[in-house]
Amino acid sequence: MIAVVERVSRASVTVDGQIAGKIGQGLLVLLGVAQDDEMCDVDYIVRKTANLRIFSENGRMARSVKDTGGSVLIVSQFTLLGDARKGTRPDFTRAAQADHARRLYEACICAFKSEGLHTESGEFGADMKIESCGDGPVTILLNSRRVF
Repeated sequence: MIAVVERVSRASVTVDGQIAGKIGQGLLVLLGVAQDDEMCDVDYIVRKTANLRIFSENGRMARSVKDTGGSVLIVSQFTLLGDARKGTRPDFTRAAQADHARRLYEACICAFKSEGLHTESGEFGADMKIESCGDGPVTILLNSRRVF
């Protein structure tokens, strides 16, 4: 499971001209689910994201989204699993099939809520428009299966 976590002052996701999810200060999480991902990957991504100390306090990154009372906007993005090492068209064979990916994506939403975080989301499988105002900028790449 891959997550791109961006610290934002605000973010929203729109589907068919309607806002599906909108947050103020917090984290925009773009989530890609791989074929072999399981609940342990959900647990890792949610725990790591919720506790990442990437919010400023006295000029240094010392607080998590939980500490600040911030929110999470989570958006499914299978393209994070695209492999573009060969040729010019990404290969998405590592991405999970829709039913498996949806189940784990929805589990992530529930897990963030269980962490006590106000959580908004996009619509799985929809064509979405994402707007965000990055804060910092601070963007962290998480992968539940390997270290970069």
